[in-house]
Amino acid sequence: MQKILIANRGEIALRVMRSAREMGIKTVAVYSDADRNALHVRYADEAVHIGAAPSAQSYLDGEKIIDACLKTGATAIHPGYGFLSENAAFARRVREAGLVLIGPSPEAMEVMGNKLSAKAAALKYNIPMVPGTEEAITDVADAKRRAVEVGFPILIKAAAGGGGKGMRIVEGEADFEEQMQLAVSEAVSAFGDGAVFIERYVSSPRHIEIQVLGDTHGNIVHLFERDCSVQRRHQKVIEEAPSKVLTPRIREQMGKCAVDVARSVNYTGAGTVEFIMDDDLNFYFLEMNTRLQVEHPVTELITGIDLVKEQICIARGEAISFKQEDLQIRGHAIELRVYAEDPANNFLPDIGTLQTYITPKGAGVRVDDGFEQGMEIPIYYDPMIAKLITYGKNRTEAIERMIRAIDEYQITGIVTTLGFGKFVMQHEAFTSGNFDTHFVKKYFTPDVLNTDDEHEAKIAAIIMEKLLSQTKVVTAATEITETSNWVKNRSRL
Repeated sequence: MQKILIANRGEIALRVMRSAREMGIKTVAVYSDADRNALHVRYADEAVHIGAAPSAQSYLDGEKIIDACLKTGATAIHPGYGFLSENAAFARRVREAGLVLIGPSPEAMEVMGNKLSAKAAALKYNIPMVPGTEEAITDVADAKRRAVEVGFPILIKAAAGGGGKGMRIVEGEADFEEQMQLAVSEAVSAFGDGAVFIERYVSSPRHIEIQVLGDTHGNIVHLFERDCSVQRRHQKVIEEAPSKVLTPRIREQMGKCAVDVARSVNYTGAGTVEFIMDDDLNFYFLEMNTRLQVEHPVTELITGIDLVKEQICIARGEAISFKQEDLQIRGHAIELRVYAEDPANNFLPDIGTLQTYITPKGAGVRVDDGFEQGMEIPIYYDPMIAKLITYGKNRTEAIERMIRAIDEYQITGIVTTLGFGKFVMQHEAFTSGNFDTHFVKKYFTPDVLNTDDEHEAKIAAIIMEKLLSQTKVVTAATEITETSNWVKNRSRL
C-alpha cells in the first residue's frame, strides 16, 4: 500500500494524510469546485477534481472517486467520516474494482447500518437493550398496543435513521398515531425507508460510546469510552475521554459488550459501539458506527494510539500490534467541535469569510482543522471549522486548558460555537459531571452569551475611552509645541 486516496475533504482529509505521510505512504486528494484551493488539496501529493460543489456531484459520487483512484495508481481508499464512509454499496464497488477500502466489510456495514439488524446481531451476545420492539412495525394499531406494553413515554425511531431524523418522543397514548405517521414520513424523506421501531424513552440519558478495533486475524480490542452527552439537535458538540461517571467495573462490562457487538459481524478496522446510560448507570446498546468518529482524537490522546495508522495497518492485513491488557487510560482529553453556527439562534449554520483565523497553541492543545485566514465557509457541507482538543493529567487540567484555548482562538467574520464551549466548560453541571444529553435544553439560553458580549463590550468601551483621552492629551501637547515653534520661527523672518 504505497499510495492511498482520501475520499473526503477538510480537517479529516488532512488528518488522514498526515498519518499516511509519517508511514511513508503517498496520498491523493479529491476535491469539488468549492474546495479547489482547500488545504487538503495543497497538502496531498496529488489532487483530482471530481465535480461541482454539491456533494451529490462530487464527494458522494462513488464512481468518480473510484475512477480517480484507478487513474492515479492508488490501491486503497480511506473514506474518513460522513459522505461514503458507511455506504455498503460503495464499499462493495471498491472491492469489485480490485481496490482496498480502509474500513470494515460491506456486509458489516449493512448489518450495523440498520438499527433493527444491528440489534438482532447484538442480541446473539446478550447485549443489554432498551425495552421495546425487535422488528419493524407498520400497522399503527399494533404499534400502539406494543407501545402500551412497553410503557410511556416511548421513542419511535427510524430503522435506517441517524442524527435524530425519523425520531419522535411520544408522552402518551393519545399522541401516538400522529407521531408515528410523522416519524414514518420523516424516515421515508431522509432515508428512503419508512421502517420504524419502538423503544422505551430513557428520560435523562448519557451518551457513552466505546472505540473498538478489529483485524482480519480475529483480534478485537476496545480503547475505552468517550462521553458525548453534550449535544444539540441530537448531534454531538463536546466529547471527552474517559467518562466522569464510569466505574472500573462498568467500564470493563461496556468494553466487553462493545467487543462482542463487533465480533457479531466479524468487524475489521476502527468502529464505535454506542450506548445510552440511565441515572442508575444501567447501559443499553444504541447502535454501531462503522467508521472513524469525529471525536476519535480524545481516544488517541488518552491511549497514545494513532487510530488512522491502525486502520491502515489492519487494511494491509496486519494484526493489531497490542493486546487489551497493554492499554491504559492516561490523563483526560476534551474535544469541542468548532462549528460555523450561531448558538444564540438555535445553532443555525452561519456562512461567510474567515476575516481573522488564529488558532491556539501551547501545552496540551491540539487543533484539527482545514481552514486558514481569508477562506470562505462553503454552504454545501457540514459547518464544522475545526476540532479543538485539550489534554491534561486530569479532567480539571483538561477543562482549564480548554478555557484558555477558547480564549486564544481568534475567529471573526462568522459566528461560531466557541462561546458556547466556554459556557459549558464553566458550568457547574459539566464540571461536576452531573449532566446528560439534555444539557442544552436545561441550561443554555442565548442571553448567557449576550451577557459575556456585553461585559466584553463594556471593557472595550473603557479601553477605547482611555485611548481617546491619551490621544487628546498628545494632540494638545503637539499643537502647543507646533504653535510655539511657528511663532519662534516667524519672529526670525
